[in-house]
Amino acid sequence: MKYKQNGMTLTSFVVVLAVVGFALYVGMKLFPMYQEYYAVKASMKALANESSSADMDPNKAQELFFKRMDMNYSESVKRDNIKFDRIDGGWRMNVSYEVRRPLIGNIDLVGRFDNSQDLTSRSVE
Repeated sequence: MKYKQNGMTLTSFVVVLAVVGFALYVGMKLFPMYQEYYAVKASMKALANESSSADMDPNKAQELFFKRMDMNYSESVKRDNIKFDRIDGGWRMNVSYEVRRPLIGNIDLVGRFDNSQDLTSRSVE
């Protein structure tokens, strides 16, 4: 009687392990980038919920934004990445920045993030 063996060979197991390991490595590089992005969004929304955000000077709004970002240990967003545009009833705050993390050798992971928030006297969605 011959028995047919089922299952993975050692070579296929090593290949699967390498693919899963690489995916986890990339995920570990991406997670902090997106964690920071969601901190930026939360800081912008909290700033918009301030009662006087519509009448606030853009420099003051920027200062309050960076105070919130300092609590989240954010290093990617710089003052040059923030723009304010006048809209009806207040300001529109635009934060556009790029994060670059080394992956392997001379290959980098690059994330471009762009978010805007209206700072108006109306309620925030």
